[in-house]
Amino acid sequence: MSAAMDTESTYSGYSHYSGHSKKAHRQGSRDRHKSPRSKDGSRSEKSVTIQTPPAEPLLGNDASRAEEGQDDNWGETTTAITGTSEHSISQEDIARISKDLEDSVGLDCKRYLSLTVAAVLGLLVFLTPIAFILLPQILWRDDLEPCGTVCEGLFISVAFKLLILLIGTWALFFRQPKADLPRVFVFRALLLVLIFLFVFSYWLFYGVRILDSKDTNYQGIVQYAVSLVDALLFIHYLAIVLLELRQLQPMFTVKVVRSTDGESRYYSLGHLSIQRAALVVLENYYRDFTVYNPALLTASKSRAAKHMAGLKVYNVDGPGNNASGQSRAMIAAAARRRDSSHNELYYEEADHERRVRKRRARLVVAVEEAFTHIKRLQGEEQQKAPGEMMDPREAAQAIFPSMARALQKYLRTTRQQQYHSMESILQHLSFCITNNMTPKAFLERYLNPGPTLQYDRDRWFSKQWTLVSEEAVTSGLQDGVVFVLKCLDFSLVVNVKKIPFIKLSEEFIDPKSHKFVLRLQSETSV
Repeated sequence: MSAAMDTESTYSGYSHYSGHSKKAHRQGSRDRHKSPRSKDGSRSEKSVTIQTPPAEPLLGNDASRAEEGQDDNWGETTTAITGTSEHSISQEDIARISKDLEDSVGLDCKRYLSLTVAAVLGLLVFLTPIAFILLPQILWRDDLEPCGTVCEGLFISVAFKLLILLIGTWALFFRQPKADLPRVFVFRALLLVLIFLFVFSYWLFYGVRILDSKDTNYQGIVQYAVSLVDALLFIHYLAIVLLELRQLQPMFTVKVVRSTDGESRYYSLGHLSIQRAALVVLENYYRDFTVYNPALLTASKSRAAKHMAGLKVYNVDGPGNNASGQSRAMIAAAARRRDSSHNELYYEEADHERRVRKRRARLVVAVEEAFTHIKRLQGEEQQKAPGEMMDPREAAQAIFPSMARALQKYLRTTRQQQYHSMESILQHLSFCITNNMTPKAFLERYLNPGPTLQYDRDRWFSKQWTLVSEEAVTSGLQDGVVFVLKCLDFSLVVNVKKIPFIKLSEEFIDPKSHKFVLRLQSETSV
């Protein structure tokens, strides 16, 4: 009878949140006031609000919600949140968002400006050797000495070298940018400056010694252009060494810790600047770290708030006393209750694990039965007319209702409902049916929290990260450097350690030295 009253109370609270009549709300409030108090006498459960998950519900109609309210275990699948919402927007947040928009506009302008400068410089580099060869033919063609066989062979050399340089430049520099870094890449900027100075010096020499004097040795002019192309190829090789090969050898080990739940990973990095190391850390974070789920962190916060709300401080010395005395009294009372709180934590975790195992077993059985049904349908549909056969999407929609209830309860129990909408589940189910995957392969995404990239982009992607470092972000990694990557909900703390120098020594063992003697004793059985 008590379980029925609790179920009715919870369902009436959910009806109040959904916008039902005020009568149901008053009845639910009376039922909640009639419920017995908790074991520790806490009064924090007097005001309870049932919040629906922020993501799209798996069964998005009212009939499914009414059916869910009739379940005896419906109270275990709801989320009770006391207090205010954790995500709110204030005037400071609005000002910060507007500042982020202005910063993003500035970053776009800086990115397009750097691309424009690089494109103009690259165009100048490729047109310069061609201009060196064509200008004498245009300005003083009649005075030039005839170009022999060697000179014509140099034309072929210049053409193929420019083609190789063009392909190498496209492969190394013309890539889609992965991120907007706060500072310029030092080595790339140095290479651009070096190329500019190099081409400028060649043009200066060409203008003084060839254009002004109108040199008639055309073969020497062509060889001068060939030397420019050769030098550009060497600069391209230097760019490969500085931009790609230098960072391949591991020199540092970084430990990345997520500030909210303490999840950590280790990575090996080479000689990189702090901002480029932060970019590598973020790329590995989206691949290796499990998705950030703030709902898993609310249990400890609500438990601490419950203990603190159950304490009352009486001011017996009058209103003139300092409020710090009350806070010290509350802390001391909470410390005295600490010995009994671990029992509550133990039983809460044990009960949660029991419910998760029960929901998991129901989900596995429901999915296996659904997949068995669709396999049987496939065998029967092969004998029917082609117009009556189902595509993977229709097959997924046909078997999804049989597993939707069990999947919904499991996702709510494990607090994953905000990451899986009904449309994403149907797409994943049709994908598994198309590729003839087993029920275990279908459930892998939901039974084990996956990496961040596994979920929808709008749910996990942080549009902007903030790099906080005491050192300059363009400086290289060093032993003991610590920097922080912040986003809206959490931060990543990165600690850099240098890989120690390892000294190996060699010891030679002669294979002929492996000789043994059998010792016979009276006690042995030999």
